[in-house]
Amino acid sequence: MTEKRTKSHYEQTKIKQTLRLRELLKTLPPFAKNFFIAMEPLTSVRTRTNYAYDLRVFFKFLIENNPVYKNYEPSSFSVEDLENVEPLDIEEYMSYLKVYERNVDHAVLTNEEKGLSRKMSALRSFYAYFFKHQIIEKNPTLLVSMPKIHEKAIIRLDTDEVVSLLDFVEKGGGNMSGQSKLYFEKTRLRDLAILTLLLGTGLRVSECVGLDINDVDFKNNGVKVIRKGGSEMIVYFGDEVAAALKEYLEGSRASVTPLAGHENALFLSTQRRRIGVQAVENMVRKYARQVTPNKKITPHKLRSTYGTTLYKETGDIYLVADVLGHKDVNTTKKHYAAIDEDRRRLAATAVKLR
Repeated sequence: MTEKRTKSHYEQTKIKQTLRLRELLKTLPPFAKNFFIAMEPLTSVRTRTNYAYDLRVFFKFLIENNPVYKNYEPSSFSVEDLENVEPLDIEEYMSYLKVYERNVDHAVLTNEEKGLSRKMSALRSFYAYFFKHQIIEKNPTLLVSMPKIHEKAIIRLDTDEVVSLLDFVEKGGGNMSGQSKLYFEKTRLRDLAILTLLLGTGLRVSECVGLDINDVDFKNNGVKVIRKGGSEMIVYFGDEVAAALKEYLEGSRASVTPLAGHENALFLSTQRRRIGVQAVENMVRKYARQVTPNKKITPHKLRSTYGTTLYKETGDIYLVADVLGHKDVNTTKKHYAAIDEDRRRLAATAVKLR
């Protein structure tokens, strides 16, 4: 009798997302299912889930704002209704997306440039599928300009800020006392290991929380990660990361008995479960506020810090793309090969007026 293999965190997450997507599809018009079946070979279940959420907002908008559909349920829509939507409706939908109310809890949601662009991209792809397969003859999304995304300066930690952040965690977190101090001491080695790993490898936060203990190879100083789309890759780390991971594993991690199902997780929460993405995001923000109060630092900003530093040190944009797991090197060029701030500062003193 063969032993039943324990599913990895990545596999478990994929199963949960697949089940969630199936439930979401029940809230969309029946014909939408064909679009998602066609998307499956080319996209992750997470991407398809995001598209389902976005399209649900579109049909909600039509029901609430177009008199033709005021008595509709999502299941009432037919593919012919797509052709009856005019470009003006699409433009009104773009405006609606900037501020709208969620049905479940009546929370007010907003979309900035990126969120707006993503939702409109989902709608355009949805229409393109039915138009390409000649199921509809009109595609109103082609007659509407997509929202522009203005480039923003990359927010990252400077070298001295990286030092301050790690020192703050390593040396006791300043003037904390009471329960705050006790909690800090309980999580210090774990938090330091996570921060050092993120800053020393550029891992995504989702990749970080998905790590198991046996994914870490101290012999070769590498960690096995599951990238976006499910590909497996070894990301190598330096001695500082190795030291922080070893101290954590031999210290607070070894002293904790994880709950059933979480025995293999590398990083545990205080509830003895695999730590989640939001918990790491909160932890990073908490420490970053202490050392860089004027910068909004997130785990993704730590990834940007690593990518920028690696590019400055090597000048090899293809290496940066490979290590960060970017499928398209143009994505990397866009973010890390721009004129850096150190050179830009020279402009302030290069031109003399008097």
